[in-house]
Amino acid sequence: MTSAGRFAPSPSGELHVGNLRTAILAWLFARSTGRKFLLRVEDLDRARSGAEAEQLRDLAAVGVTWDGGVVRQTARGSLYAAAISRLQAVGLTYECFCTRREIQEAPSAPHAPQGAYPGTCRNLDPAELEFKRSTRPAAVRLRADVREFTVHDVLHGTYTGMVDDFVLRRNDGVTAYNLAVVVDDAEQGIDQVVRGDDLLPSTPRQAYLSSLLNIPVPEYAHVPLVVNSDGVRLAKRDGAVTLGDLAAEGVPDHEVRDRLLESLGLPAGTLEHVLGAFDPAALPREPWVWNVNFG
Repeated sequence: MTSAGRFAPSPSGELHVGNLRTAILAWLFARSTGRKFLLRVEDLDRARSGAEAEQLRDLAAVGVTWDGGVVRQTARGSLYAAAISRLQAVGLTYECFCTRREIQEAPSAPHAPQGAYPGTCRNLDPAELEFKRSTRPAAVRLRADVREFTVHDVLHGTYTGMVDDFVLRRNDGVTAYNLAVVVDDAEQGIDQVVRGDDLLPSTPRQAYLSSLLNIPVPEYAHVPLVVNSDGVRLAKRDGAVTLGDLAAEGVPDHEVRDRLLESLGLPAGTLEHVLGAFDPAALPREPWVWNVNFG
C-alpha cells in the first residue's frame, strides 16, 4: 500500500494564497517523510467550469508537484456506495427526512453536544417511516454509538471532539464529505492528512467512521490559516489574494511563493531547495495575517 500525503481542493474557483500555503505545507510534510504526494479534486458538490485547470496551474506555479494522475471524486461513486452498504448491513445507518430548518429548530437531545443532530429520525416506527418516504427523499445518517472521539494531531496534540449521527449521503444522492474523504484517503493509501485547522473539529467524526470501517486512521496535522487584517479567514473578497490577481499587479509567482515560505520561517527558493530546512516542530502556531506589500 502506498504511503502518501495529499492536497484535495474543491474546484469552486481560483486558489488564494491561504490555500497555496496549505498546499505547500502538505507537500513539505509528505516529502520530508519520504511519502508520495497525491492530488485529489473534491468535485462532488461545488465545481466551476475551468476552476480545476486554474488550480492545477497555480499549484505548479508555486512548485507543488504530485505523483501520478489527478483523482476526482465524481468518478468514485461506487466506492462510496460500497462503504455505505457495509454500514447498512450491520445496522449502522438510518434514513433521515429532516430539512435543515427542522434540524435548526429542533430541541437538542438530552446531554447531546451543542450542534449535534438531535436524532429526530433515529427510531421511526414502520408507519412513520412509510409516511415520511412518501413526502420527500431520505438522506442516510450514521447511527453513532459514541458522543465524542479522540484523535492525535501533530501540531495540536490530543483533541477530543463531537460525534453525532452525521450524514453519509444527502437526500439528493450526493455522498457527504465526511464519508467520501475517509473512503478516498483509505483507497489511495493516504496515511498523512495535512489541512487547515478549521477542519480539526470534523476530524473526530472522520476518525470514528474509519474505525467502523476498519480503516487505519491517518496521521493528522492541522495547520494555521491565513487571515485578513480583521482576523477572519482569508477570502477572495480581501483583494489581490490569488496568483492571477497578484500577477496583474506585477508580482511574479516566485515572489508569492517566497513570501509564503517566509511566513513559515523558511528560506526563499524552490520547494526542493527548502525541504532540508523544514521542521514541523518549528512551524508558527498562530494564523498568518495577509497584509503583504510587494515592491
